[in-house]
Amino acid sequence: MKKSIYHIMSLFGLLAILMPSVSSCNAEPDSDNFYTFTGEMASSYLKNRPEKFSEFTQIVERAGLMDLLSTYGHYTCFVPDNNAVNNYLKGIGKQSVDELSDADCDTIARTHLISNMYTTMEMTQDRLATANMLGRYIATSSGFDENENAVIMLEGIAKIYFSTQDDSVENGIMQPIDRVIEKSNNYISDLLRDNPKISIFYDALRATGVIDDILKVEDETWDSKSYPKYYYKSHTWNEVAWVPDTKKYGYTVFVEPNDVYERRGIAKGDLHALYNLACEIYDPVYPEDVNKEGHSFENLTDSINPLHRYVQYHILKRYVAGTSDLTPMDVNIGVVKGAFGFEESLINPIDWHQTLLPHTMIKVEKATVTEYLGRATKGERYINRRFDNNYQIEGIHIDPTVESDVIHDGINGHYFYVNDIVAFSYDVQNKVQNMRIRMDFSTVFPEVITNGLRFEGNPEVDDPAGVPDDSATPKNGRNYYFPLGYLDGVTFSNCYVVLRRPHINFWSWQGDEWNLFGDYDFTFRLPPIPYSGDWQVRLGFCAIETRGVMQVYFDGVPQGIPLDMTKYLDSDLYIGDRFEFDESPNLYDNMTDEEKAEEQKLLKNLGAYRAPRSLFHFSTNQKLFFVGNNRTYRRILCQAYMDATQDHFIRFRVASDGKQGNNNEFMLDYLEMVPKSVYGVDGDGEMEDDL
Repeated sequence: MKKSIYHIMSLFGLLAILMPSVSSCNAEPDSDNFYTFTGEMASSYLKNRPEKFSEFTQIVERAGLMDLLSTYGHYTCFVPDNNAVNNYLKGIGKQSVDELSDADCDTIARTHLISNMYTTMEMTQDRLATANMLGRYIATSSGFDENENAVIMLEGIAKIYFSTQDDSVENGIMQPIDRVIEKSNNYISDLLRDNPKISIFYDALRATGVIDDILKVEDETWDSKSYPKYYYKSHTWNEVAWVPDTKKYGYTVFVEPNDVYERRGIAKGDLHALYNLACEIYDPVYPEDVNKEGHSFENLTDSINPLHRYVQYHILKRYVAGTSDLTPMDVNIGVVKGAFGFEESLINPIDWHQTLLPHTMIKVEKATVTEYLGRATKGERYINRRFDNNYQIEGIHIDPTVESDVIHDGINGHYFYVNDIVAFSYDVQNKVQNMRIRMDFSTVFPEVITNGLRFEGNPEVDDPAGVPDDSATPKNGRNYYFPLGYLDGVTFSNCYVVLRRPHINFWSWQGDEWNLFGDYDFTFRLPPIPYSGDWQVRLGFCAIETRGVMQVYFDGVPQGIPLDMTKYLDSDLYIGDRFEFDESPNLYDNMTDEEKAEEQKLLKNLGAYRAPRSLFHFSTNQKLFFVGNNRTYRRILCQAYMDATQDHFIRFRVASDGKQGNNNEFMLDYLEMVPKSVYGVDGDGEMEDDL
């Protein structure tokens, strides 16, 4: 109960903090609205309190970071007190800081420093939204101190002192803590091995050989400094993009604790029983492989073996450090309190993630729609859940727990406990995932999330007009571009591929967007579909006069007429002035069901759809829904039979007349893959749902 009260108080406190910052999309937050400043810098805060922090001060000085903490910036400094440092030293067999190497001091200092400001009230997820200066995320959870005060725990062990929490300085926030934070440099496979609570799954991971598929950490040949900044203009914005600092690889594992298996009669050491369970699940999905040699218990490492497939499906091809990264970004800004871009009363926020099992994805959703909660807990996240008018499948709950005695986060991955069997079963294939699959383009490419690029910067603040901020650490965050070879499954020539950081006021779902510039010829591998059949592939985007024209190809075959990104939905190319558009008030809501069905049928025949009515951006503290905007719509890229066991590709080739607009600017916002069971409505008065 105390934890619930604490979270409620935190929510109201955070709202009070953030509300003043959104009176204008272009206005930067006034620091006076956030914190009371003391006149000290972070460096002087440490030096002026030797009785408390002299040991950590010495570590920071040995690391050569004191000058950084003397400059203006935005830092959160988790400061272990002298007692915490001495206990840490004793634990590693050292008597003083003098016995640490400079490299040790650098690691310790950077582990405790964040290049962003966080009060305890802003630590509402199970990890901080910004990585520390080593590129690692710090886990957070609620706890209590010895006086029953509600406090924030870091990595499940270090408490932020209640009496001195949120101490503000001119360049950040100081958070004194009672333990030194340590981040494991072990591989995710080692962390799974060392946890006796999950030994059954680990035995299967090792026996199938899948353990060898989760060992990559980073491309050591990647050198971001060898790539220049790229200056470009998108619509009216002059901007600059960098290549990513790192090229890391990572994995996320969903693991059933032993007690989940034991409830099904599978005891520790009984690998054959787990194999039998895998056969029950996967034989109906892959019936053609049942009588093949690789299917047997003696061939667990074979790619068609049911247990091999079972283990693979538990693992994502991306590093996700907390449950908040498994679904779209939660914000608490003005009128938006939840996943940005989702009207949570209408639709559950969902992300789709590719797994190590070839041609499969896991659907992760946050339960928010009250009408369809079932047994779910509002705000919690679930795997392969579908609870609607068609199916009532509860899905698998993801446990966000941060444990004090077990490490879940390693150098190349993170794992979560789940409360039931995770599998690509017949029902998951044919019921749960037999739906419209909508993906923001930043989730299509695993490298974006793994390298911490998806929710870069401050979405509330636009960059200054004119000359962009191209300093080493731009105040509002970075845009990125991706050289050839960085994104798996992507090939291109004669262009730049740019990811623009999120902005709450942009006509872009979830605030971010991808742009192509140049005489582009761009091909990417589509995410997998759950089963073979007829599918539509759609592109969501915003039409703007500065953009260009491109030709679409599916698996090398040209698809229809070129897509002209300068044409609005109410142009003569589509429906002209037959229907009205207005984001606010939204005239679409005043249309009758018959009018909506008539319009959708007309647009469908023209290869287009309005944007979904559950998606929005916002401005001047008002949600503006894309469905009412004549610029934001969906275009059918192709409609074809797709084999679920094969890779499929979409190609975009420039078709503009010369250097149209801003260097043939082309926008990728979100992707939809839609089965015929959804798009194939054709009776009078019938329509595909407009969510």
